Parts: sequence; structure tokens; C-alpha cells
Amino acid sequence: MKRGLSFSYVARNLVVRKLTTILTASGMALVVFVFAAVLMTSAGLRQTLSGTGSYDNVMIIRQGSQTEVQSTISREQANILSSLPGLSSDGVGNPILSPEVLVLVNMPRKDGGGLANIVVRGTSENGLHMRPQIHIQSGRQFRPGSSEVIIGKGLTRGKLGLRLGDTMSFGLREWRIVGVFDAGASGFDSEVWGDGEQMMQAFRRQSYSSVVVNLRDRASYDVFAEAVKQQPRLNVDIRRESLFYADQSEKMTNFIDILGNTITIIFSVGAVIGAMITMYSSVANRTREIGTLRALGFQRSNIVSAFLQEAMLLGFIAGVFGLIGASFMQLVEISTTNIQTFSEVVFKLILTPAIVLQVMLFSLFMGVLGGVLPAIRASRLEIVDALRTG
Repeated sequence: MKRGLSFSYVARNLVVRKLTTILTASGMALVVFVFAAVLMTSAGLRQTLSGTGSYDNVMIIRQGSQTEVQSTISREQANILSSLPGLSSDGVGNPILSPEVLVLVNMPRKDGGGLANIVVRGTSENGLHMRPQIHIQSGRQFRPGSSEVIIGKGLTRGKLGLRLGDTMSFGLREWRIVGVFDAGASGFDSEVWGDGEQMMQAFRRQSYSSVVVNLRDRASYDVFAEAVKQQPRLNVDIRRESLFYADQSEKMTNFIDILGNTITIIFSVGAVIGAMITMYSSVANRTREIGTLRALGFQRSNIVSAFLQEAMLLGFIAGVFGLIGASFMQLVEISTTNIQTFSEVVFKLILTPAIVLQVMLFSLFMGVLGGVLPAIRASRLEIVDALRTG
């Protein structure tokens, strides 16, 4: 019994049919590129929002609210929260927490493409210290009690293009940008921050949107959560800050996944058909060669294996080139609206090892689908009929 056909034989058949191989692989590579771009977009958005906030902080919003924009926390409730156990304290024993107000304001895009919803966050000195990922990149910090703001670096690029020294108009006031901060590629990079009390006055707000507290240690969460439950006047939901923002990405990433996968499936059907036509053409042009192989003692299973290897190699080539193209998408920065919060989010596409593996498996699977039927047809050719052909 003959051993299986060598890999060099399989590869040589693709090289001999250069034009057909290039056209088929190009079509499959385009599908791979689209599929990879969808996964990279979803991963980039998820990483941006899940990287927002700290695991040591707890976000507190009104019970039943899905976002900070929908929430209201009264001053009385904020005072009660500050007295609960489990919170860290500063050098003089004051609890570290930050009552914050969050408002969406409309800002015109630089390219004239309408308005964008920008998150304006009124925070405090504690709020800045509780987010260690925040670093002033240029300019300086806003002064408490003033109409000064700092902006995330994501707002300085793309369609918004805000700059240090610009003036923003919202809340019946003019606000001067005195600093640009880097939030470590998190969702905060798409926000405008200013003094919380000044924001409340400007927007005529009597209550906060949320309260962020800093835990004494990670084990203090249960202690704090139980204390909140024991307070009848606190009709609130609590969650670790990092998990709260991670949940904000779910609807958007699910939408991207569904839309992208639908497009990918449609494209992949065409790519599989193209690969199948290529492999059927290969069988038709190599009928005598197949007959010769059978006459030399190669089994039907050897023929099936050879054609499947050829199809998988075609899929592998398409996968590699599709990923190379997709890798350049990491240089692209996207500004879009989060359908959960209706606010502008700036993020980059990311290519992870998990995405590379998933994309390559998808590409190989396309190759197998395109090659399995032609492989079976090739194996069923009778030796005498095959040798008579041509």
C-alpha cells in the first residue's frame, strides 16, 4: 500500500495554477479581512470600555438606571454613602468618594457631519485621584470653582478635533479647555471633565448623576454592599466601576458582532463557491494524473487527502494575507456612538492572538468546505476512465 502524497506535491499544484490560485485566494482573503475587522472592532470597543474605571472603586447609581445619564443621586444620599463602612480615607480621616454629575452635550463635528453627543463629567479632586490612569498630557488641571475643563485625548483627533485653549459653549456658559489628559485608551478619553459644583450650577441640577467611592481594600466590597442594603433611604444599585463600564459595551459589541457576522457569512458563501469551482476545475484538468496515481497504487483516501490539503493550503494562504491586511487596521481610530449611552466613543481596533487563531480556523474551514466535494469526486474516478481522458 502506497503512503499518502507528499505536501510538496500538493503545494506544487497550486503554484502551477498561479492565476487561478491568486484569484481564489484573493476572494477568500477579502472575506478573512472583513471577518477579522469585525472581531477587531468588537475587541477594541470592549477593551476601551472595560478598561474604564478601577476595580477598587464602586459606582453607585439610582436603582433601575442603566447609565449615569438616567440616574439621580440626592445630596442626602451622597452624605449617607460617605458615612458607610468599607471606604478608604485620606490623611485626615475623610472618606474618599466623588459625587459626580454627567451630562450629554451636542458638539459640531469639524467635518460638518452633524453633531456628536459628548460626555461632560462634573467631578472633584477625589474623582481625579481615584482614577490613577488619568494623566495630564498637555496643559494643566482645571481649577476648582472655575469654568475650566480638561478633555480626553480622543476628542483632540478625528471628527471633533478639540484643541488646548479652545472655548466650548454649553450649560449657558463658556468653558475654556486648559488641559488634555490621557486616560490609558479607556472610555474617559472621550469625555470632558470639569468641576462638579460648577457643572451643577450651569445645568441647574439639584442632584448628582452618580457617586463613586473608593474601597479600603478589595475585601471591603461585601461590607460596603451590606451596609447599603441596610439603609432604607438608599434606593441605589452598586457595582465595581470597571464592571459597570464593561457592561456599557455589551449592546454595542453585540450589534457589531451580529451585523459583521451576517456580512461575513454572505461573503464567505461566495468565497466557498469560488474555492469549490477552483477545485472542481483542478479535478477536471488533472483527470489523467489522478488515474495515473491510482494505477501506481495510491488509494482513494490518498486522493481525498491530497485535494483537501490543497484546499486547506489555499485557505491558509488566504488567511495569512487577510490577517496582514487587517493588521494595518490597528492604525485606524474610530469615532462612533455607543448605542447604550448615546455618547461619542473614540477607540482603536486591536488584533489579539485569540482573534488570529479564530480567523485562521475560519479561513481553513472555508478551504475545507470548498474542497471536500471536489476531493470526493476525484477519488471516485475509475482508473481506466481517467487514463482514457485527454
